[in-house]
Amino acid sequence: MLVHLSVHNYAIVEHLDLELKRGMSVISGETGAGKSIMLDALGLTLGDRADSSVVRIGADKADILASFDLDDIPDARAWLAERDLDNDGPCILRRVITAEGRSRGYINGTPCPQGDLKALGELLIDIHSQHEHQSLLKLDTHRRLLDEYSGSQDLARQVQLAAQRWRQTRQSLERLSSSSDEQRARHQLLSYQLEELETLALGDDELEHLEQEHKNLANAEHLLGACRQVIELCSENDAGNVLSALTSSLQRLTGFQNQPGALGEAVNLLSSAQIQVEEAVGELNRFLDHFDSDPQRQQTLEERLDSIYTLARKHRVQPPELPALQQRLFEELESLNADDTALEQLSEELAAYERHYREKAEQLSASRQHAADSLAEAVEAEIQRLGMPGGKFSVVLKPAADGDLMPHGLEQVEFLVSANPGQPLRPLAKVASGGELSRISLAIQVITAQTSRIPTLVFDEVDVGIGGPTAEVVGQLLRRLGERGQVLTVTHLPQVAAQGHHHLFVHKARGAEETHTAVAALDGGERVEEIARMLGGLDLTEQALAHARQMIDSAQAS
Repeated sequence: MLVHLSVHNYAIVEHLDLELKRGMSVISGETGAGKSIMLDALGLTLGDRADSSVVRIGADKADILASFDLDDIPDARAWLAERDLDNDGPCILRRVITAEGRSRGYINGTPCPQGDLKALGELLIDIHSQHEHQSLLKLDTHRRLLDEYSGSQDLARQVQLAAQRWRQTRQSLERLSSSSDEQRARHQLLSYQLEELETLALGDDELEHLEQEHKNLANAEHLLGACRQVIELCSENDAGNVLSALTSSLQRLTGFQNQPGALGEAVNLLSSAQIQVEEAVGELNRFLDHFDSDPQRQQTLEERLDSIYTLARKHRVQPPELPALQQRLFEELESLNADDTALEQLSEELAAYERHYREKAEQLSASRQHAADSLAEAVEAEIQRLGMPGGKFSVVLKPAADGDLMPHGLEQVEFLVSANPGQPLRPLAKVASGGELSRISLAIQVITAQTSRIPTLVFDEVDVGIGGPTAEVVGQLLRRLGERGQVLTVTHLPQVAAQGHHHLFVHKARGAEETHTAVAALDGGERVEEIARMLGGLDLTEQALAHARQMIDSAQAS
């Protein structure tokens, strides 16, 4: 529960420290004294939006701090533990807004985004405002209130999440399916092209070897003639050849004894040349002996090369690039195959999400059906106590239209009311007047608050437009809520204020140069005087004081 609220330089509040207790705490004061300002400041620590206008004039920043005892709020303790924000003492939420409009939030001293303050705040306090009855005209509010009453908020979130996942998966499936015709055509083309390339089966360095062999075969006659001419010049020409010339030269030089050094070197070089020419002639003869000039082989080579060149032209690449092209086409085909697999997988996921959605949505429907009559009965009893005798209230579940999986479940929830006996049940927007709507809203808020897991409830002038015996009933309802936790109630009605376990009085303290808001805890005679003021105005008569005392005693005795 909320145990401490500290407000500095917020609106007309210079400095305010409140210690709060269990039970029903009444907050009263004159109009404009700043009662709602306290709750607005508290709202900032719970993640509400703010701007620089909330900073008190002349101050550089507003600083609001709220401390909570989490002994009765296991959900909040678990939330903090998941984010390593828990500690051994109270949970402290802090919000700082500068005069320039910058805002900073803290949880237990650790900076945090506004969204975290809001998420944690929803586990700590439930605020009901005087304007909440306006939202009661919306069907979304009807559904939310029924889910809160039935304790199905978690189940409703699961249904919403399942519908969201189903919708996202369906969109992905539709995007992938929309291009399936093009993909199938591309798949067929790639398969055909790869089959051609695989049939060609061009090996590594094969093209280079084929071209060289073809070149050799094409020049066979010239090549053979040149080889024979060289052999004849080197060794077979009777008129003179290279080997015979070298032999004759060596014979002439080696006939001399004691050859000088240069002459010996020349003899060595001529001997080496003779050996190399003989080896060259041998290689040429071997080439001639083994050379295959088969015309059939040449035709085969030409056909093979023509297939390679034709396929390269078809794909507009150079012949050596064909292996790389084959690899690229293979990878693209594999990607298309993966898309086909993804299409199948998405279809399976979509069906699984739909099954999950329907399972959770049917559980939610059962919970709503079970709680609808109970909520209607409880609200009907309260609105009759709140000055609408003979009023009827019903919770109707209408099946949602077939089609998409709706995030709110399988049905729409609508509240129907009959404000007067004998009138048929009709939608709230078509039946209830402003005052009736306010009473119905208060009855629903009180009933749904009784099932809330949140121990601190705030009611900000929800009793506007109510008076007389009905106001006393409202006070009794709020006191009953306070006995099971903590209730903060801002009110102008003495019948409500008298029911409180504690009383806080908000007033303006006027100094020499400025005015600021102050809060005092009333007890004993001070509280009697405040309720008497609420009953009869500024002049406190003995009758008003006696009436106020009687109201307080009656509330404490009940």
